[in-house]
Amino acid sequence: MKGKIDYSILPPENFEELWKLYELLGWNSLNLTVNDLERMCKQSWYAVYAYDEQQLVGMGRVISDGVITAIICGICVLPSYQSKGIGKEIVNRIIQHCEQNKVIPQLMCVESLEPYYKDLGFSKFSIGMTKEINR
Repeated sequence: MKGKIDYSILPPENFEELWKLYELLGWNSLNLTVNDLERMCKQSWYAVYAYDEQQLVGMGRVISDGVITAIICGICVLPSYQSKGIGKEIVNRIIQHCEQNKVIPQLMCVESLEPYYKDLGFSKFSIGMTKEINR
């Protein structure tokens, strides 16, 4: 890390950094463009971005009806910045925003991340399912 991590709800000026982050994590199997990622973030109910100086190093976002449920998604941190508490801080800020708005935060994750989210206060409640579509 170059310096102190700053957290903001302001998106990056250039979503190319987010695209690079998705590529590094192997998250871009849908071949999303920079414009797709920008639209995804801007249409989210809430998003938190982590910056080291001006460099985007992590983010997380929420999709929600703003009344009952908020689905946390896209929690990601650059590999060289992982295990430094950045993801945890992003999730905690998202939870705080949900609590302030009396919206229930929920998420789906791969089984290997279940202990990570349990440590953040989440509990298993359902089976997640997905439907493949042609894109």
